[in-house]
Amino acid sequence: MSAVAITLAGEDVLLLAQKALYWPRERMLLIADIHFGKAASFRALGIPVPRGTTTENLQALDTLLAAHDVAHILFLGDFLHAKAAHASSTLLAMLAWRARHPGLRLTLVRGNHDKHAGDPSAQLRLEMVDEPYAVGPFAFCHHPDLAADGYVLAGHVHPVYRLRSGRESMRLPCFLVGTHRAVLPSFGAFTGGHEIEPGPGDRLYLAVEETIFPLELG
Repeated sequence: MSAVAITLAGEDVLLLAQKALYWPRERMLLIADIHFGKAASFRALGIPVPRGTTTENLQALDTLLAAHDVAHILFLGDFLHAKAAHASSTLLAMLAWRARHPGLRLTLVRGNHDKHAGDPSAQLRLEMVDEPYAVGPFAFCHHPDLAADGYVLAGHVHPVYRLRSGRESMRLPCFLVGTHRAVLPSFGAFTGGHEIEPGPGDRLYLAVEETIFPLELG
């Protein structure tokens, strides 16, 4: 199963196995914590890490755009990882991607990394907003615990859940869906995750490669 249909604040949405959320009525794709330039930032500090994460992120976006009728991508913060993300190679790749999607509306809700990195290049034509950013019944945020009117959709946490079977275990990215807010998994390559435990009333949806499924909580 590549998507799970659920209702949030009276709106039908799709949780996607590719770690994104799609709101069909608004033709909106939600992406949390893509962290462009994170690998470049590590390399700038002399830490040898793999190249190609920007290309991987952009290809992942293209896969979703090919699969869904998207007019608007809304990034829930941490679009850029650090100031080193403004490197020319990273920017050129993003500009080439933007040129292939000139009619696509892009909005970024500033996250904590964006405030340190600075706004992306104006050539990318991103609308920059601060949290909370209200559309319909939703308050789009970077930080999930921000007080806001409306149902909060956020990122920041990079939620993963440790699934155990006997002595074996694995950490899997997940959507954490509560009564008043939902937290999306980190979309970006090379971003890691933070183990979470669901609270009362929370639901978990695990994203494993091309599959997403609800976790039965005992």
